[in-house]
Amino acid sequence: MLSDAIKSGAARAPARAMLRATGMTDADLAKPMVGILNTWSDVTPCNMHLRQLADPLREGIRAAGGTPVEFNTIVVTDGISMGSKGMRASLISRDWIADSMELATLGHSLDAVIALVGCDKTIPAAAMALARLDRPGFILYGGSIMPGRFRGKDVTILDVFEAVGSHAAGNMDDAELGELERSACPGAGACGGQFTANTMALAMTFLGLSPMGFNDVPATHPKKADKMRAAGEILMDMVRNDRSARSLITATSLRNAAVSATATAGSTNAILHLLAIAREAGVDFHIDEFHAISEKTPVMADLKPGGRFNAPDMFAAGGTPLLTRMLAEADLIEDAVTCTGKTLLEEAGEGAETAGQEVIVPASSPLKERGGYAVLYGNLAPEGCVAKLAGHGRLSHRGPARVFDGEDAAFAAVTSGSIQPGDVIVIRFEGPRGGPGMREMLAVTAALIGRGMGGDVALITDGRFSGATHGFMVGHISPEAEAMGPIGRLREGDEITIDVERRILETSADIKGRPPAQQQASPLRGVYAKYAALVGSASDGASTNPQANRNLNQEIMQ
Repeated sequence: MLSDAIKSGAARAPARAMLRATGMTDADLAKPMVGILNTWSDVTPCNMHLRQLADPLREGIRAAGGTPVEFNTIVVTDGISMGSKGMRASLISRDWIADSMELATLGHSLDAVIALVGCDKTIPAAAMALARLDRPGFILYGGSIMPGRFRGKDVTILDVFEAVGSHAAGNMDDAELGELERSACPGAGACGGQFTANTMALAMTFLGLSPMGFNDVPATHPKKADKMRAAGEILMDMVRNDRSARSLITATSLRNAAVSATATAGSTNAILHLLAIAREAGVDFHIDEFHAISEKTPVMADLKPGGRFNAPDMFAAGGTPLLTRMLAEADLIEDAVTCTGKTLLEEAGEGAETAGQEVIVPASSPLKERGGYAVLYGNLAPEGCVAKLAGHGRLSHRGPARVFDGEDAAFAAVTSGSIQPGDVIVIRFEGPRGGPGMREMLAVTAALIGRGMGGDVALITDGRFSGATHGFMVGHISPEAEAMGPIGRLREGDEITIDVERRILETSADIKGRPPAQQQASPLRGVYAKYAALVGSASDGASTNPQANRNLNQEIMQ
């Protein structure tokens, strides 16, 4: 056992003495030490129940022959920090959480680990840590929040963000906004639509890093504790059979994960995160994979933000097993081994379908013929960018640039009514380095929807979007403005063309000879400075993995 390094032999008597102080017995010390890497916090409904879920998980590990030890790391909640300067910490936290999980595991020579995750960045962070650690382990998602009820209809946090735009336009008064605010989030669980958390939780199952169906169960469902207990036996089977998490992350499983995100019109953040996971696992997997997958994968799940339903509805309809079966029948995924030792299709079984469900449809009669992503290039994005297509039918837009250095200035312009139909909103200096931290633009995009302009304008940015964003949006523009990317040479009124069919993001303006704009920002300190110094391009996952970034730079130079 790896843990023998800290607990076996006469020389380790001091360490054993300290472990005994925590309540461990001789029997406990003789068993594999299993880390529960928890992201519990009571700052957000997404993670506030994870401390309680750890208790049945500990029971399951003990019953299966392991000795559980629990660690906690942070969460930066996207929904609360959205639209504020604190949102810069969100993507940065992904790599910091992965670092802390890695350090806790290596520092205590743990034999295996389970990560308990909730809000957006904790999920890919856990996968990145498992890829680095290369030992038995998998991921358990705390589950989706149930929908709130507002004036007779189901609502999510997205409705509140969009209500801010309606309020600014004078279409909703203070009392109505307050009523919605108090109704939208009824308890524990991550945001309910196919936003980033639910997109990545689904992707973890297709990646093989979560047992089939476990992540589907909503946060407050009575079966959630049972799934935690059952996880102990799965993990100890991994230990007994020396089945590592890293061995599950392959080009095939990454494609399966990308297909699941595409087929459910999930968050564009899946692209960023799956690329980062691939880098940590040393797998050759690139951004153009997502375009090819999206071209041939139809949208098969009618989920918010573009659709009608939430994650608990998908669970009730048949969940991940049903989606897996339908994707396999359409020859859109390949079978692969998962953390359980079974293959993806073996786990899915028959994929039982609830009679009369309307959430998941076969690929033969899809909601949309094409998936929700497109990877574009052009003189504004030489390294690529990501267009979000879910929730609208537009494949092209041409209009004058409205240029803003930072999200705050753009949000002020939207809420003041100075954006006109046909405009292309340009938000720059929000990339991985320039933000730093690549803030999500949900406050701006939701305000546009709330003002009724979602179908009239386009938005491009070197930042990124929330999974709750819908409308014609292009993000992850690389190189970013802070890295002297051409988006930094745009000026007010320059004509911009977005053409998905031609895979183009370009301007007709002669920008080559222009000096790039300079960001007027305060000097960075602390973790922000460290991140800005280490982070790579969004087109490669905005990874802080120094080896991956060195390899990428060498490829570009060649």
